[in-house]
Amino acid sequence: MSTARLLVTRPAREAARWVRELAAQGVAAQALPLIDIVPEPLTGELADVRARLDAWQAVMFVSGNAVRGLFPGGGADALAPGPRAWSPGPGTTQALRAAGWPAARIDAPAADAAQFDSEALWAQVAGQVQAGQRVLIVRGGDAQGRIAGRDWLAERLHAAGAQVDQVLAYRRRAPVLDAAQAALARAGAHGRQTVWLFSSSEAIAHLGACLPGQDWSAARALVTHPRIAYTAQAAGFGAVHQTRPALADVVASIKSWS
Repeated sequence: MSTARLLVTRPAREAARWVRELAAQGVAAQALPLIDIVPEPLTGELADVRARLDAWQAVMFVSGNAVRGLFPGGGADALAPGPRAWSPGPGTTQALRAAGWPAARIDAPAADAAQFDSEALWAQVAGQVQAGQRVLIVRGGDAQGRIAGRDWLAERLHAAGAQVDQVLAYRRRAPVLDAAQAALARAGAHGRQTVWLFSSSEAIAHLGACLPGQDWSAARALVTHPRIAYTAQAAGFGAVHQTRPALADVVASIKSWS
């Protein structure tokens, strides 16, 4: 069994939950959030969208943060019957359930899907899409408030004849590391006692921006998607292993990585 410490780079809320769940599985983990999440105020366009969600046949939430941005205090149970919710993975589904969205109206990849992403979601919902159907995508943006992220699903919907609308629910920013966090990150660049857990290519980019010029050739990364593996390799990580994003798979991977 590996005794390596896992550095969890998800946003602070998710990182704290992962650290607790990993500890319960006997994995030493520490949070080092590399993406700062800032919810948009529930005003203007975002408030208008929430008030008229029944204008869309389906609402795709790109993440749990998108759910919490649109339903910061819950209230999704007030949608009756309301549109279907499309979720790319378990974290988003959990956030939808916590917000009160009826489980029977949530579509998501199967629990044993190889990946939790737009492609896996599309395999589940493509059969629902009809020409002229309206679909809303609730998503994040960059620090300047510009919608950012992959457009793969929107492109598939457009090709199927659907009308796609998008709304910004939160912003993703690079973190400002304090002295202790910066020291932890530098220590993670050396030796076999640390493994980085990356669930986003953006986190790797932010790490590089926080520590410009850092040599990562002795560092190890555990990643949850092929795109993230490519980014970690391009950043110079000396060893990159891929795992399914489910907790059990991450635990198995870290325990087997000696």
